Amino acid sequence: MSRILVTGASGFVGRVLVPTLVSEGYDVRAAVRRLPAPFEPPVEPATHDDLSADVEWQPLLAGVDFVVHLAGIAHTGGVSDVHYDRINHRATAALAAAARAAGVKRLVFVSTIRAQTGPRSDRVLTEADAPRPTDPYGRSKLAAETALAQSRVDFTVLRPVLVYGPGVKGNLRALMRLAALPVPLPFGAFTNRRSLLSVHNLVAAIVHVLRHAASGRETYVVADPQPVSLAEIVTALRAGMDRAPGLFTVPPALLHLGLTLLGRGGNWDQIDGQLIVDPSKLIAAGWRPEVDTAAGLAAMAGK
Repeated sequence: MSRILVTGASGFVGRVLVPTLVSEGYDVRAAVRRLPAPFEPPVEPATHDDLSADVEWQPLLAGVDFVVHLAGIAHTGGVSDVHYDRINHRATAALAAAARAAGVKRLVFVSTIRAQTGPRSDRVLTEADAPRPTDPYGRSKLAAETALAQSRVDFTVLRPVLVYGPGVKGNLRALMRLAALPVPLPFGAFTNRRSLLSVHNLVAAIVHVLRHAASGRETYVVADPQPVSLAEIVTALRAGMDRAPGLFTVPPALLHLGLTLLGRGGNWDQIDGQLIVDPSKLIAAGWRPEVDTAAGLAAMAGK
């Protein structure tokens, strides 16, 4: 039985990934910042130091065949450039070096689409597009990817778009709260489309690249196959709440002005911007995303 170390195991993705790996026949060592870990046997709980310090990776890697590195800062804003670099880049570089020394067969690094682009793009993105991150978060993740490539450990990089699922936080959590309000919402005119990613589809991608030998030293963008508009997102969320869409049309420019006056103008790229990612490379390699976006959003809202 292969042993796999999962860092950041108690996070949003890790809580879905760890039991999936167990069901797939892996012996899982789940590394968290502090015990108790939210897992039961046969999962082996372990702890690691704060990634802003020098982590002793060697004990965690003892007897390990594979690593999935989820730990890191997973949001933009409110963090210094130095802290992003220390946690997302340098800690990953140190882990890669230790994994190489320990004879790890493959390290799967869950990066982000923000290592490749800003919050919006006027073209459909693929792996062939040159990375152009626009913020410290994205730059720190891209630097970590570069460190992996230089480490000589076998690796796969995944660049997921915005991930949704039970327990989601951030902008999607805020949108769920809006959708739950018993009032119409002014998003009927928003037809710009964005790629999203079910947490279950992301976990399926991780399991796939662990087992697919040809994924070594490859980078994949990861997204549900069909992008959705803001109107479609709200419609799906409200469907999960057994409610009608309740959308009406307000000129986007007027809504932008209102958000700016409320001090929320910085959210405009997420509302009005387009960001479509084409995951054809990963699909061609054998990944099969099973969760449909609309159904997945509805299921998330219905929990």
